[in-house]
Amino acid sequence: MAERARRRSDEAGAGFELPLLLFAGFRSVIDGLHRELAEEGHLDLRPAYGYALQAVGVDGATASEIGRRLGVSKQAAGKTVDRLEALGYVERADDPADGRRKLVLLTARGIDVLVRSAEGFDRLRAEWVRKLGAERVRALEDDLRAMAPDGAFRLDVASWFNG
Repeated sequence: MAERARRRSDEAGAGFELPLLLFAGFRSVIDGLHRELAEEGHLDLRPAYGYALQAVGVDGATASEIGRRLGVSKQAAGKTVDRLEALGYVERADDPADGRRKLVLLTARGIDVLVRSAEGFDRLRAEWVRKLGAERVRALEDDLRAMAPDGAFRLDVASWFNG
């Protein structure tokens, strides 16, 4: 039975393997990045926080906007913002355009982790290039872009996984 499954996998690829391999590749990159960030002083940063910091953006955002960008409720976004604020990655401030609203803004620590993340992703991609070759990595990226629907890059990955 195992031999038949392996033979089928070698010949045509087992359908269930593709999403598992894509996810394993994703996890290897994310886990590698978070190991680096922990070594650089960002011990408490969880992968979901990276999406939240991206949702805050360079101009800041309200909790409602963050929730919409992440695909979660305003309350769930508020809890994440509370945690990021406690860790020193964001701060709340009055919105200069509307004093009734609070903006969530990146702190220097929040900007630092986003810069380090971008640099880390570049290093991890370079590692894939060393192992697989530049042409294969470029082809893989092109193929994934071709298969991903337009607008497929969304920040709500964590909420998608959690239901």
